[in-house]
Amino acid sequence: MKLNFYNQEGVLLGDREYNIPVFEEDRGIAAVKFTIEAMRANMRQGNASTKTRSDVRGGGKKPFRQKGTGRARQGSNRSPLMPGGGIVFGPHPRDYHKKVNKKVKKLALARSLYDCADELLISVVDQFSENLKKTREFATFIEKIFPTGNVLVMDVVFEDTLAHAMCNIERISMIDVASVNALDLKSYDHFLVSEVGFTQLLERVR
Repeated sequence: MKLNFYNQEGVLLGDREYNIPVFEEDRGIAAVKFTIEAMRANMRQGNASTKTRSDVRGGGKKPFRQKGTGRARQGSNRSPLMPGGGIVFGPHPRDYHKKVNKKVKKLALARSLYDCADELLISVVDQFSENLKKTREFATFIEKIFPTGNVLVMDVVFEDTLAHAMCNIERISMIDVASVNALDLKSYDHFLVSEVGFTQLLERVR
């Protein structure tokens, strides 16, 4: 599969062939869906909590007499029908964690990578220049390749100066290739990866 290849200055040098796993029809889509759902579920804190009528303080005295008021009879001010009373079927702390097998994660990553490459969302750069030390310089570099849209920049490891140059640009995020997952590849408009980093990423899906 061919991807656009750029030099350190952001100049397009043409396209290069990469050995990206190819998927036919719907193979791997279910794995992508399940993996992303599990990852989003695992991000949830699950600490929402409400009080039932047994948790609300008070309620020992009957709020008002049984008859003669014209109101519906009430036996406790902790009833869900009363202001300040308990909550019916409210949320309680729980664990939303879902387990995903390694093979399913790998399949989901491979399928997501194929989809991004097939839609020409991934571009490869020779390497990130050491001269990109300022935010303005890196912004200009990115605009040459991707004028619009959110961009995920990937590399094996980022130098501190390059990381500092990137962190102030709102539409740009960075991640090391060892941490890339299916959710990352479905969350951005474009992807820019160094050639060394892309080689390591391909090794993860083989």
